[in-house]
Amino acid sequence: MIRRQLLLASALLAFPLARPSLAQGARPTIRFIAGFPAGGLADVVARLVAGPLGEALGANLVVENRSGASGTIAADAVAKSAPDGLTLAVSHAIPFGFAPGVLPAIPYDPVADFTHLGMLAEAPTVMVTTARSPFPGLPALLEAARTRPIRYGSSGVGSAEHIMGAVVAREARAANLDHVPYRGTPPALQDLLAGQVEAINAPITTLVGQLRDGTLRALAVSTEARLPAFPDVPTLAELGYGRATMTQWIGVSAPRGLPAPIAARITAAIPGVLARPEVASRLEDLASPPRVPTPMGPAFQAFVAEFRDRWVAIARAENIVAG
Repeated sequence: MIRRQLLLASALLAFPLARPSLAQGARPTIRFIAGFPAGGLADVVARLVAGPLGEALGANLVVENRSGASGTIAADAVAKSAPDGLTLAVSHAIPFGFAPGVLPAIPYDPVADFTHLGMLAEAPTVMVTTARSPFPGLPALLEAARTRPIRYGSSGVGSAEHIMGAVVAREARAANLDHVPYRGTPPALQDLLAGQVEAINAPITTLVGQLRDGTLRALAVSTEARLPAFPDVPTLAELGYGRATMTQWIGVSAPRGLPAPIAARITAAIPGVLARPEVASRLEDLASPPRVPTPMGPAFQAFVAEFRDRWVAIARAENIVAG
């Protein structure tokens, strides 16, 4: 088994950046593990880049969804994988930044146990209701939550959406704004449309279609400035909840100890993938392009560390804990 892993890793390293004519059987398979179900932010971005990134690496990049525990199950699986370039994480702000401050314990270190290779996307979080909701805006929803239970869904305990809701509830003194965790955005959206919760917080990437066709009503976005794609949606900051300003990012990460040449090769391939017109335009359509300059290699490693430290501090200061 070890010999096979070494041979496949050597093959990955030996391939030029593009070998589309290689026979299928000669191409190594790289598992690209996402911690959330199909249809969520991590899955959407992973499937968008899997083909071109695999092509650039001369490999078959296969997206594998392992949802649960706020993405920490998938992150732990990657952390414990061989550092051979054949198992990569669809790294995500939740298991690598938000969850460590909320969950009582996670079985990996989000920084020390990984080689973080590069950012792929950065998405605002948006609070939405249905178009038939009685709440025309966030102030009305929060006013109701001061006197009776109002439920908001998120992709799980320790998620960006959970923390955003908890911070807003605390600052608005909306003691009855209750969190309902789900195993990803799709089931939360399903319950919202079915009337089981009054609102959900989610990455805007996964809700763009329903926002544009009028199925959903956006109450607020988590960015510092209004989004050009949705100029009528206020920011949390302008509504008085600037402490909840945040974004969610998606990246490519590998286990600790990934050989430097393999790490450099994967990192070098990412900007070219992001520059491809079909990838760049799709991320723009989803209001989720990566930040500029886009952190790559050591810069991405430092970004993840700083992000984790910031949100762990906020979660602890706000006493946001699982349960």
